[in-house]
Amino acid sequence: MAQHDEGMVPAVALDEPPPHPELPHDGEEDCTDGVADGHIRRILVVAPQPFYEDRGTPIAVRQVLQALGELGRSVDLLTFPVGEDIAVPRLRIFRSANPLGFRSVPIGFSARKVVLDVPLAIALRQRLARERYDCIHAVEEAAFPAALLARRHGVPLLYDMQSSLAEQLARLGPFGWPPVPSVLNAMERWLLRRSSLVVTSAGLAARVQATVPEVPVREWLFPSAPAESSAGDVQALREALGLSGRESVVLYSGSFEAYQGLAELIAAIPVVRARMPDTTFVLVGAERANGLVAHTGAESLVTSGALRIVDRQPRDRMPSFLALADVLVSPRAFGGNLPLKVFDYLAAGRPIVATDIPTHRTVLAEDRAVLVAPHSEALAQGILAVLGEPARARRLAAAARRYARIHFGWSGFVRSVEALYAEVGRHAGVAAG
Repeated sequence: MAQHDEGMVPAVALDEPPPHPELPHDGEEDCTDGVADGHIRRILVVAPQPFYEDRGTPIAVRQVLQALGELGRSVDLLTFPVGEDIAVPRLRIFRSANPLGFRSVPIGFSARKVVLDVPLAIALRQRLARERYDCIHAVEEAAFPAALLARRHGVPLLYDMQSSLAEQLARLGPFGWPPVPSVLNAMERWLLRRSSLVVTSAGLAARVQATVPEVPVREWLFPSAPAESSAGDVQALREALGLSGRESVVLYSGSFEAYQGLAELIAAIPVVRARMPDTTFVLVGAERANGLVAHTGAESLVTSGALRIVDRQPRDRMPSFLALADVLVSPRAFGGNLPLKVFDYLAAGRPIVATDIPTHRTVLAEDRAVLVAPHSEALAQGILAVLGEPARARRLAAAARRYARIHFGWSGFVRSVEALYAEVGRHAGVAAG
């Protein structure tokens, strides 16, 4: 897929992507105007992430783009100048400028991300000046400039709220000092009120409804693919990790940000191993940007062999890691958005231990997971309960996979995307189709 750098200082001079089939070129009369004939056909997705990379929000955005491609919608993606192109029917990828030549963007809030948000906003303005769209689908903080520009151009705005920026920033140093949290919440309310429709990660809709009750809101329920891997692949992975055949494996996958609760999980390791010494913990998702887990005791656990820390893996390798596990764990401490890994956990056919917080409760319950308080002792007891009761572990694993198969299949997700855009059209005064 060809790329085009829309910013003022291009990092690489690349060709303009070809126009969508049967769609007008820039400057021509738009005879397929979706608003005019009652159909949302042309969509601009704005994603302030390194796309594509195998990590949270980019994975979610990719699934949405693939669903829109199956639905025959023509989509332009405007994103950061970092990441790999993907091939999706009727998708063009545009990248903003990279004046400082960044080659990576860390997970979570960072100065690098803030810097890249500026040329992305400039590129958004330029894109809207060049072509007409029937809807702007803006992810996370990209919704702020999109809200201003969508109103100016008379285009409905779908705000894709993968997380609450006000909630996350308020936990970071000076952003938590009064009156900053109040300002952040006011900014969030402003954005919600200017959105035609809000779609959130599972668990966040209640926050939106409590903040701005009049705004229509829906939640994503992302598809979960069964974790299929061969016995040979799993055995090769065990050997690569230096695991013998007798060990039980407790596995976590995801980022190593503070809200994930890894400090409590690491503190639980000695408690579990005191009862079941042949238990090894594997944490998958470390990045060079945030290094090894810096919590007290982690280094000695790694040295003793109780803990393996693995760099972030390509998504196509994760089925083998999930199949390796005897227990999958999500120790998330706080945050209103459901981590994507939980959908994969459910489909993996392995018992799950997760913290009993409202976010997890959106898809987990006692019949398909062990839910515990978000502290180390409770996590340890939940893990021990699963490892010590094989029959219960099998029941939980089977129930989780059955639930994923029923509720999180791909065809159902595509239908939900279609329904979402139909609702955007209705709330914008358009009969979407």
